[in-house]
Amino acid sequence: MPQYLTADEAADELDIAKNTLYAYVSRGLIRSEHADDTRRTRRYRADDVQRLKRRTNRRRDPETAARTALDWGLPVAESALTLIKDGRFYYRGHNACTLAETHTLEEVAPLLWDTDDDRINFLSASLPIDEFPPSALHPESTLGQMQALLPEVEERDDRAYDRSKVGVVRTGSHLMALLTALVEHDQGVEGSGSIVERLGTAWEVAEKALPLLNATLILSADHGLNVTAFAVRCVASSGTTPYGAVSAGLSTVRGRRHTGNTARIAALLREAGTPDQFRETIQERLQRGDTVPGFGHRLYPNGDPRATMLIEKLQSIAPNADGTAFAQAAQTVGPDLLDRPPALDFALVALERALALPPGASLTLFTLGRMVGWTGHMIEQYEEGQVIRPRAQYVGPSPEPDTE
Repeated sequence: MPQYLTADEAADELDIAKNTLYAYVSRGLIRSEHADDTRRTRRYRADDVQRLKRRTNRRRDPETAARTALDWGLPVAESALTLIKDGRFYYRGHNACTLAETHTLEEVAPLLWDTDDDRINFLSASLPIDEFPPSALHPESTLGQMQALLPEVEERDDRAYDRSKVGVVRTGSHLMALLTALVEHDQGVEGSGSIVERLGTAWEVAEKALPLLNATLILSADHGLNVTAFAVRCVASSGTTPYGAVSAGLSTVRGRRHTGNTARIAALLREAGTPDQFRETIQERLQRGDTVPGFGHRLYPNGDPRATMLIEKLQSIAPNADGTAFAQAAQTVGPDLLDRPPALDFALVALERALALPPGASLTLFTLGRMVGWTGHMIEQYEEGQVIRPRAQYVGPSPEPDTE
């Protein structure tokens, strides 16, 4: 539950007058509520006060700002791909949730890549999967297979080192087709049509649920300079091929602090057993001091719009599925017990359960969408032509005195 301060405590913490505190509240920088039934006094969110204090300190101390720039601090690169503002996010100025309702993935990708090249085709670059070594086709997951195959695919690609926009668009499309083909290979099928249609065939998804898969891919496409996009840009800035940059993205996306978190959420749902037991399971975890994954996003204090949209679609498409019931329970239990609504990764796991997708399909679906954004970031970074090289703040022992 959130902690609160009195007006005097909040003003003292920020070293400001109470009139300034009230001005911050009116501007939405600090949340407050009535302290009791008399409605005569108010209390102020301690986390908002601390957040504002940190921001003020960074302005006063540039060296501190530099040290925190890589941790939800200052931007470290310019990008025209995604804007996150006022609880919404936009792809090149277009509301991403609206695009997810009205456009296909094949239509949104050229928008993020800033191209109208009609030669973009996610299906044209597919390779016969069976041509690759069997050892590369049997790692622990589809994404593991993808990463194992990248050196093989790069070796066979005569234009692997083409870093022009046209070349990167071609390679990005090629790799998205490859990941789709791996999903098909894992399920022993070979589909046709768009990426969503091929996924639907491979995973035996009902036709009415295909718009949900399409929306998930679009909502997953990019989210600013997150850790996967930053990894992709860093590697691309070294001058490596798009294959190397995508490999870095795949390594990062599977980390437990990114969307590899989906495995922990799936374990949480298994622990609960049924949606009716979800609240009790969360309470028990809190009593033990255990973490509860899948709730809250620092960029969306009032709720992740991607999760909200996907859960609404689940309620329409699969209202009786247990994955949908878990998502609905999370929308109540999260704010009640954690003061945090469910985030995108929770919605992805709920979708996987509701549509009876294979284990790990939620992360594969997210990554396939995110490859659109990675391609956009590679295009920007290659065009920038600079090596990303943050300055380290040395904190080790002092140098030994020079001796003659």
